[in-house]
Amino acid sequence: MDNITIARLLDETASLLEIDAADPFRIRSYRRAAEAVEQQTTQLSTLAAPDADPKLLLAIPGIGKGMAANIRDLVATGTMPLREELLTKYKPTMLELLRLPGMGPKTVALVWSALQVCDIDALEAAAKAGHLEKLPRMGTKFATKLLKGIEDHRKNSGRFRIDAARDYAEKISALIAAFPGIETITPAGSLRRGRETVGDLDLLVTGPACEPEVVSAAVEHVATLPLIDKLLARGANKVSFTLRNNLQVDVRLLPRASYGAALQYFTGSKHHNVALRQRAIKRGLTLSEYALLRLEDNTIVAAASEEEIYRALDLDYIPPELRENSGELEAAAAHTLPQLITLSDIRGDLHMHTNASDGRDTIRQMAETALAHGLRYIAITDHSKALAMTGGLDDARAVAHIKRIREVNAELQQEYEGRITVFPGIEVDILADGTLDLEDETLAQMDIVVASIHSRFDQSMEETTNRVLRALENPHVRILGHPTGRILLKREPIALNMNVILRRSAELGVAVEHNANPARADLNDLHLRLAKQHGCKIVVNTDAHSTEELDIMSYGITQLRRAWLTPADLLNTEASAEVMLANLRPKP
Repeated sequence: MDNITIARLLDETASLLEIDAADPFRIRSYRRAAEAVEQQTTQLSTLAAPDADPKLLLAIPGIGKGMAANIRDLVATGTMPLREELLTKYKPTMLELLRLPGMGPKTVALVWSALQVCDIDALEAAAKAGHLEKLPRMGTKFATKLLKGIEDHRKNSGRFRIDAARDYAEKISALIAAFPGIETITPAGSLRRGRETVGDLDLLVTGPACEPEVVSAAVEHVATLPLIDKLLARGANKVSFTLRNNLQVDVRLLPRASYGAALQYFTGSKHHNVALRQRAIKRGLTLSEYALLRLEDNTIVAAASEEEIYRALDLDYIPPELRENSGELEAAAAHTLPQLITLSDIRGDLHMHTNASDGRDTIRQMAETALAHGLRYIAITDHSKALAMTGGLDDARAVAHIKRIREVNAELQQEYEGRITVFPGIEVDILADGTLDLEDETLAQMDIVVASIHSRFDQSMEETTNRVLRALENPHVRILGHPTGRILLKREPIALNMNVILRRSAELGVAVEHNANPARADLNDLHLRLAKQHGCKIVVNTDAHSTEELDIMSYGITQLRRAWLTPADLLNTEASAEVMLANLRPKP
């Protein structure tokens, strides 16, 4: 644990104390300690080690005996007793509310006690519904100001989900492509590498209109795009601007001769590029965004394509998703890079919802759309009753739903000559104590049981880990759904010992899900690599709530590629529905 993380946790504890109306002196002590830790040049993880001299921590101004004990707890366990106590009483998302105008600790505490509002989305909904105006010290003006503050906060948060970034890239690219002589527009940077979120957008453009002698007209076209909010810079072949949501976009217009070198350079990552440049130097070459050159005479060795650059450095071509300096260069040199999974490899989707719970479309509509997407089998997994706001199924409704799914499957099997199979299933809630939301007799009738957490995100790591472990022991559970429960840029992942969970899942034969919804992307790429190391069965599902959402499978594929996964690593690449089902945990 580094100093920045320790400082953040101490500062957040101070904020929670403010919400709890604690002694101001105690709050200030945590603030001072956070500032002191952040300014240290020595990592406190070494000063707080069990064998370290206890006087070293106490020598830091603002760190007393009690705070030193807290820091030792943070280094050892990742948390501390007071923080856990406060997070049991309040929600982590309440910390973000403090960043909004007018939302001081007392106001945050008030909206929590009166309305059980603990996050920005719920606060926005309460303000729009007029609920805040009924509370003390609030009124129409306060609600209006708050809604504007929420809008500004979202604009300035600085990170954008991959799906939002991709949408903006497509819109901007379409506008750029309207200029005659533009042939290719490629997103670079973290979007091309498939990161879950991006901070800015890089677009590389080439074609006859981008050659040096004529590029000025194309630059003028880009600099006057209607989506631009603020023009930041305009050079000979580059235009930088922000959109109205504060996303910064850098557009570079390049001649075809150097396009490959630029694409490699601006795709990154930084650490991958550094390692690649070092490899070039050892071979008497130099690599830049313009070309791979021979040092002795500045002769261009490669520039037009990425493939020829990697080949000239005695490497196999490295897919953008792998360029994070995590072993890809060594694998490319040894010719051991994996044949990464592609969207066309997917044959099934084992997690989706219909209008029987909170989905929009029918069983038949979901199945026929899945078939049109090239799938051979799906599982209908509507919610169980614990999620009341979704119209989740109780045991009686779940049994009736199974019957209906089997009827539709029989109809479709006949109509489409066996080209699509629909399995009856359920997404059953893992309750706070690890039991499941439906009776075993009901679950026994399902072909696919996806067990997921949708509530009580405030439990400690030990509590949550034990909760999931108990759920895994239920013999009817075949898939662990979106294991960490995170919502990107909105809700942090639950505290979960993923190493323990993945090991036990592998032992029991329970598949772990990568949820392709870009709001979740859960498991993340690092956890997916760990899952493979443990020998876990892995599935990728859309968790679709409408036929349109079946399209989001591509986002899941991107994260699987970042995790170095191949078609053989996924269960739902199996073409046969029966073989796939047989490879899941056996039914009791």
